[in-house]
Amino acid sequence: MAGKFEIYKDKAGEFRFRLKASNGQIILASEGYKAKTSCKKGIASVQKNSQDDNRFERRETKTGKARFNLKAANGQVIGTSESYESTKARENGIASVAKNAPGAKIDDQTA
Repeated sequence: MAGKFEIYKDKAGEFRFRLKASNGQIILASEGYKAKTSCKKGIASVQKNSQDDNRFERRETKTGKARFNLKAANGQVIGTSESYESTKARENGIASVAKNAPGAKIDDQTA
């Protein structure tokens, strides 16, 4: 099974997407969007920008865990990872986004 994007509505009624790897683990999550079309544009941006390693911003949380943001060409964050125990695990997460995003199907759970 390949990776997939899931579109869903959060408690505030905004549209969000999450990218899941083939094992079902969430590897990237979006911000909230007021319109579903904007959410879909966010997915297209992930598919495009995930192929450029320079678009991944590697960070650490206040507790020292590794995480990353995927940014668009304009510098806007389009997706955020979970927190990882090590930088190696974070790099594996980045590689998984780069591998899964381009061909991932979209599962619209709001339809």
